[in-house]
Parts: sequence; structure tokens; C-alpha cells
Amino acid sequence: MASTPRASGKNGAPARRRPGGRSARVQAQVVTALSVDTVAARAGVHRATVYRRWRDVGGLLAAALGAGTDDDWRPPDTGSLTGDLRALNEEVYAALTEGPPVTMALIAAAFRSAEAARALRRFWADRYARCGVVVERAAGRGETAPDTDPYTLLVAATAPLYHHFVLLRTPPDPGPPAHAAGYAALAARAGAFLRADA
Repeated sequence: MASTPRASGKNGAPARRRPGGRSARVQAQVVTALSVDTVAARAGVHRATVYRRWRDVGGLLAAALGAGTDDDWRPPDTGSLTGDLRALNEEVYAALTEGPPVTMALIAAAFRSAEAARALRRFWADRYARCGVVVERAAGRGETAPDTDPYTLLVAATAPLYHHFVLLRTPPDPGPPAHAAGYAALAARAGAFLRADA
């Protein structure tokens, strides 16, 4: 794998990383969102209560993510694959660009806590399983082949948003949710996401 190229400043010298800015603000918001003190204050309990029950931030976030799989959320039905994927992407976009950045905090915590990482994987597995109906409906309408793999299609539709707003930290832009949904739907109609055993 090639190394990441370094930005250049004047006369080809390596550019200095500018302190502060949006990146620093996001990092500060994430750290604040992950603070047990902040959770305790907002809940109106002593921080020792939070530590006693959940041990650390990873345990607290694991509990929060576990509660998320007990809700009654279902993917919207817009009547078309493109519309359904776009609606899903708009929800993802809202979660990634909201303030305070709770979703970003959860993702960051998964890199620092094995317990939070396991909980996040379970949460995403639950959400992808629930969204399988989007592909089933599309196959029923003749928009995709019956042996289209829901997981692969859904990852292809949502992954660009994480690339833009988590990895690259692109400023909020409502364009990528629609574009990614459209491209994924187009590829699905062309048979790009057939199951390996099909």
C-alpha cells in the first residue's frame, strides 16, 4: 500500500498542519461527548454511579448501542430502490453531521474500547439486517435480480458517506447521500451485487 502523500507548502517544503480549525473542534466535541462526567451531569447522577454501573466509557457506549437494537426502527418505503437508499443515506448523513456528534463519538470509541467495538458491530449487523427488506422490495418490483445480496448493496450505498464525512471530514453537503444512492441503485440494476453462489 502506498504511503499517504504529504501536502506541500511554499517552495515545495512540507506544509505545516494548521492548529485548530474544524478538525480540532470535532475532536474536542467527540472528547466532550465521551466524557463520563458529561454523561453523569446530564443524567443528574454522581460520576461514581456511572463508573460503578458501566466501568468506563466503552461499557457505557456498549449499553447505549445495545439499547439501540431494541427499538422499532424500520427503513422507509418510498416505492423505489433509489428512493429507499436515498432516504437511508439521508438518515446516515444526519447522524454523521449532527451536533453534538454522537455517532462520531461512537465510532471513535470503537477504536479505543474492545467492548464498544463489539457493540458497534452488533448494532450495524442489526441495522443491515433490518434494511434487507429494501432489497427484497426492489426485487419484488423487478428493479433488481432476486439473488441480489442485500448486505453488499447496502454497504455500497452507504460507504461513500462514511468516506466523505468520517475519513475526509468533508464539510456538510447534502449531495453525497443522493449521489451514492443513485450510483448503488444503478449498479444493482446492472447485476453488480449478485450473491457469490448465484
